[in-house]
Amino acid sequence: MTTPDRREPNGPIARFFNPLGRYLLPNMSVPVTFLLFFLFNRTRVIGRDAVPKHRNTLLLSNHQTMIDSFLIAPAAVYPGSLVKPFLIPWHPAAEENFFRTRFTSWLFAQFRCIPVARGRRDMRALYRTMRALKSGTLILFPEGTRSRTGDVGSGKPGAGLVILGNQQRVVPVAIDGVRDVLPIGSRFPRFGRRVYVYFGTPMDFSEYEDRERSKELAQEIVDAAMDRIRRQHEALRRLRRRKGQSAG
Repeated sequence: MTTPDRREPNGPIARFFNPLGRYLLPNMSVPVTFLLFFLFNRTRVIGRDAVPKHRNTLLLSNHQTMIDSFLIAPAAVYPGSLVKPFLIPWHPAAEENFFRTRFTSWLFAQFRCIPVARGRRDMRALYRTMRALKSGTLILFPEGTRSRTGDVGSGKPGAGLVILGNQQRVVPVAIDGVRDVLPIGSRFPRFGRRVYVYFGTPMDFSEYEDRERSKELAQEIVDAAMDRIRRQHEALRRLRRRKGQSAG
């Protein structure tokens, strides 16, 4: 097995060009994303106006495929990200999938991926995630892994620790149908599927601020967020069924 390579060029030239690459590559990939999701597949976005266009914005979503972020990011912030680069989201990514070589480490770093070690108990990634969020936008998948069934699973307390540490705007996001575009184990996307993205109104976690921080409190916060995401996801499932019945 290839050992993941977290190294990123860190010399003066790299420090100069990294901000440029992290602006250009995500924005340049948007046309490809729109072709895949909006032309070749039927994607509907609900609640886009609910996403704040400010720094320290956290998008919490259920997780279906390895390309979820490439759907959520442009649906949430484009074209505003062209003039406000801080809107381009950062997102944790499994290092065994995205950081296997020196080149892929550099490439996905330009797409603002933050490597997370196998097992996901990675404090270095957690601290880096919190720093990135304070100055920009972050997509986080509290489940920690892709759903095998498409249903919304349980969240892990790491997302709650991020919420406790940043006092950010937290937007619950539900996606559905993406696993039909790229099922687990598939290398190439499929066409003609129906995909939905639902951005909910930002959640208020101020009631937790005065409580003693603990893993249990972090889990309680995540459970509340996942409950909202689950309800949004159920609404998308009902909408898909109605669309299917209409088409039939």
